[in-house]
Amino acid sequence: MAEEVLLFGVWASHFTVRVQIALKLKGVQYKYFEEDLDNKSVLLLQYNPINKKVPVLVHNGKPIVESQIILEYIDETWPGYPILPKDPHERAIARFWAMFIDDKCTPALRKACWGGENGRESWDGENGREKAVEEASELLKFMEEELKGKRFFGGKSIGLVDIIANIIGFWLGVFEEGSGVKLLTRDKFPKLCNWVDEYVSSSIMKESLPPRDKLVPFFQNFFRGAK
Repeated sequence: MAEEVLLFGVWASHFTVRVQIALKLKGVQYKYFEEDLDNKSVLLLQYNPINKKVPVLVHNGKPIVESQIILEYIDETWPGYPILPKDPHERAIARFWAMFIDDKCTPALRKACWGGENGRESWDGENGREKAVEEASELLKFMEEELKGKRFFGGKSIGLVDIIANIIGFWLGVFEEGSGVKLLTRDKFPKLCNWVDEYVSSSIMKESLPPRDKLVPFFQNFFRGAK
């Protein structure tokens, strides 16, 4: 019986693209379904009835939700390219940084560029934007330090943390261009900037990342149109 792999996502979602990157690294063939989150499909609601969000991976009829969980499932299910380290301690460290990016960095980057923790509210007070930029920069310093002596967060090759960090590696540049805020400068974050250059130039990323010229106006309309 042929294996069936389905992915429900949104083209502009860095969470969706994470899963696409992992599947391509593993060489897994899949069928992609683009979702309209204002008019969610019956299948999306069927496979993810609790939070009704993307991405959703469906493997032989069984759905898996939440991008970090999906990435671990992909790594455990298909052999070949290792996404997580084999060493238990290194795996735990990778999971820590993945959570740090999602729980700390992503909301801070959105707030610094667009305002509000979810990127859809006004900055708090006259100095709110300046404070938000400062807070985001402090978090990026931790990521800069974690790269010390390494080509990628995963070492010599792209791993779990690199995939999760696509919000920094690609989407942050889109946020900066669309909002006029500059966070990731080479003088402050030389290691991160070098990592970004390597990241976006890799063949898998070139195949997976959405067109930047479409993303910039998309987020300008999404965030500014909500205010």
